Amino acid sequence: MCVAKVLSVNISEKKGTVKHPVEEISLTETGVMNDAHAGKWHRQVSLLAMESIEKFSREAKRTIGFGEFAENVTTQGIELLKCDIFDRFRIGGAELELTQIGKDCHGTACAIFKEVGNCVMPKEGIFCRVRKTGTIKPDHEILYIPKVFRVSVITLSDRASEGVYEDRSGPKIKEIMSSHFSGGNRKYEIRLTVIPDDADALRRLLGEHADGETDFIFTTGGTGIGDRDITVETVSGMLEKQLPGIMELIRVKFGMDNPKALLSRSVAGTMGRTMVYTLPGSVKAVEEYMSEIVKTLDHSLYMLHGIDKHHA
Repeated sequence: MCVAKVLSVNISEKKGTVKHPVEEISLTETGVMNDAHAGKWHRQVSLLAMESIEKFSREAKRTIGFGEFAENVTTQGIELLKCDIFDRFRIGGAELELTQIGKDCHGTACAIFKEVGNCVMPKEGIFCRVRKTGTIKPDHEILYIPKVFRVSVITLSDRASEGVYEDRSGPKIKEIMSSHFSGGNRKYEIRLTVIPDDADALRRLLGEHADGETDFIFTTGGTGIGDRDITVETVSGMLEKQLPGIMELIRVKFGMDNPKALLSRSVAGTMGRTMVYTLPGSVKAVEEYMSEIVKTLDHSLYMLHGIDKHHA
């Protein structure tokens, strides 16, 4: 079994120039000390696999030195391109979080491109931000920690909680979210809970999940205008920021064909770093709502965690 490790650590004093190997790099809260790319942004530390460099060397028919593609850390034994946003790397005492895969190529305006004639970094390099400061040296082992996305699905129904009928809406949300995560080969955990239409019970559950570990909370049921429809009021009182646009779009889109859809009071928003969505109780409505919500899931998390995808 090949152990993933660091082959070289490299810095440069100016952006757009090749980096040169050093004995060690010190990671601060803003990136690599004395490196031009350090700063309060999401691309503080760059990594590139030796496997990618060797492949390019064969194509270019020349030896490529450490740091020549402007990577801070040259790795070996880990397929960086199979990693995903929010995955982490523990190296020595430091810890990095993956925030971007590849980047825009500056072409002939970049010194790297001028000297090498091409650049592998835009396609196969990854970028991270510092989650734990420390020192990284050559031969340090790399511990890869994939992100596990955690989802809580809460069905509110007096009858389903009493066993009068089987909950189908919660499992449908689980099915759709499983498909969403499986498409990116990401790890995930989905927890299903059925409770009565009880504001205190819902409030307790939401409080338990506002722990920084749960990425998404979906409720289903209780979004109408009946006496027992308490979901919207309960959730709204706990949201820090509301996202009205998502639910407004859904109501208008599906209300065009089915005016009853306009009676839903569903809301969406954030609790800390958790995205929260309240969905109606029918399976058909869940399918309609989720068809639009899944389009925004990834970008919502990026924004919530301070990853600026507009500046790649």
